[in-house]
Amino acid sequence: MLSSGSARPAGLPRWPLGIALALAVALVVGVLIAAALVRDQPLDPLGLAVVPAPSAQSMDCARLLAALPESLDGGDTGALQRRNLAAPAPAGAAGWGEPPVVLRCGLGRPAELTATSRLLGVSGVQFLELAGLGTGTWVAVDRPVYVVVALPPASGSGPLQQIAAVIAKTLPRREVDVPH
Repeated sequence: MLSSGSARPAGLPRWPLGIALALAVALVVGVLIAAALVRDQPLDPLGLAVVPAPSAQSMDCARLLAALPESLDGGDTGALQRRNLAAPAPAGAAGWGEPPVVLRCGLGRPAELTATSRLLGVSGVQFLELAGLGTGTWVAVDRPVYVVVALPPASGSGPLQQIAAVIAKTLPRREVDVPH
């Protein structure tokens, strides 16, 4: 029979429950600490394939690369830190975060750019979206060099907006070159 002041059966100790609760809390704290340590580890250099980029070594691309920020706003994924590029690093390229946001400056005129192409204005820069590449791929088409920005699906629009603002400040606007 239970006494009126006690809700537990006589003879069952409380210490096993206390130990189990302490172990569960320690496990959660350990996982959070490990995740923070792994998250703060520097990323390996980013390997990028060399692609034809006839203007990648131009003064325009050099100016743009020098003006790019060390981090981009990755939305829900947090700040995307600029990555070192693995050797041999392609000229005119930069990357941030993992999965990476990749910028390539000085590529050739995209074949998809026509007189009827739908362009999107971002921070005063006209972009053409390239479809079907598995990432959000955008080409700045109203500057003296073509600048391609590839965004992983989870990055949101913040990186494109930040890069567009740098392009607008760094590279002069020109008419969009479309075939007639």
